[in-house]
Amino acid sequence: MTTIDLNSDLGENVPDRVVGDDEAMLRVVTSANVSCGFHAGSPQGIRATLAAAVAQGVAIGAHPGYRDYEGFGRLPMDVDSATLQAEVEYQLGALQALASAVGGRTVYVKPHGALYNAIARDERQAQDVVNAIRAIDPSLVLLGLAGGVLLDVAERAGIATAAEAFADRAYTPEGLLVSRTEPGAVLHDPALVAVRMVRLAQEGVVRAVDGTDVAVRAESICVHGDSEGAIAMAEATRSALEAAGVTIAPFAGGAR
Repeated sequence: MTTIDLNSDLGENVPDRVVGDDEAMLRVVTSANVSCGFHAGSPQGIRATLAAAVAQGVAIGAHPGYRDYEGFGRLPMDVDSATLQAEVEYQLGALQALASAVGGRTVYVKPHGALYNAIARDERQAQDVVNAIRAIDPSLVLLGLAGGVLLDVAERAGIATAAEAFADRAYTPEGLLVSRTEPGAVLHDPALVAVRMVRLAQEGVVRAVDGTDVAVRAESICVHGDSEGAIAMAEATRSALEAAGVTIAPFAGGAR
């Protein structure tokens, strides 16, 4: 029987920038990528999301990004290695501490936004992120884009990895994500998203923007918490997968 994880980017709300409904999403997903504060969120908000994840039994992942709060971590940056490694280490340590404070533990890492996209292609920055994980906790599983450079770099370094696909993002024929600057890059139709993800789980393919099928190996599916209609897409995806006989379970263990 096929098993797959559902994850979402959470812990990103502050009073003047509310981007998602964490409590509702935590009732659907099995893994939570929780902001580490550099791109979004506040210490108290992040702590509340972590506590809710523990209460729901949802696996906790650190979601570090570039130091780009104003741009929500989506501004491409060419950060030098010493700075990038230290900033990722700082974020991982902060999230581990807050998770421990509410009775949970961090079990994986999923980089955010522009950093995520960069290390899918840039081996130097990918190595910096891997070095940070090895320095803080080499038992953490690294979640990254299926087919990306990051997973190869991590595996060579002895870091466990899991590959990820995106329910609410369009794909290029090369298996990469269509840039958010392009029309149609973000999907919003729950029924369409659900059908795409059932095909992913059962056949290992996603329909690209040019109409071709792209092979995508994934242990986890992401529904972005800040996407329009995020909860409806997550619910539709989970319901469709379960109806197709797919087991929904975290790829990297539980919250405690």
